[in-house]
Amino acid sequence: MRWDALFADLESQFEALQESDLYGEVADRIRAEVGKITVLDRLRGAVNTVVRVELIDAEPVRGLLSRVGKDCLLLETERYEEWLIPVDALVAVHRLGPWAEPAVGAVEGKLGLAHLLRGIARDRSPVTLFCSGGGPVTGTIDRVGADFLELAEHPLDAPRRRSEVYNVRLVPTQALRALRRR
Repeated sequence: MRWDALFADLESQFEALQESDLYGEVADRIRAEVGKITVLDRLRGAVNTVVRVELIDAEPVRGLLSRVGKDCLLLETERYEEWLIPVDALVAVHRLGPWAEPAVGAVEGKLGLAHLLRGIARDRSPVTLFCSGGGPVTGTIDRVGADFLELAEHPLDAPRRRSEVYNVRLVPTQALRALRRR
């Protein structure tokens, strides 16, 4: 009888050891998979969530995270403003909520900052740019190159006319911290 109890005890210890090994392996695999998730992947899972974004060289922005591209994100604020923010300008994002499976459209995940800037230039919308090392500047994007944009500076309340433009500014896209469009 003592032998039966000993073998039963050894079997239960062996099963417990196997379960703990399995749990440890699962935990290791989960950590490895989480280690592959990028900032943009995490943000894609929070689309349609109201977040607060801290930026380099700009005030924090609070709004609905409406889209995430391949290197930028789009926020819509309560004041009917759109903020295009390069991921390189992010300091922190607050209120992401629980993890969710990112839903990425076939095209949306491939659209980058330059492509979106070209769309804004095509629309001729007046914008406010926030760049590293300087205050906000207003105007209309005239052209977008591979790694820069040219902004015709003029007041936001004035249309882009030659008589209203007081400067043309070349901005390397790496210096762009945020773009606000009303």
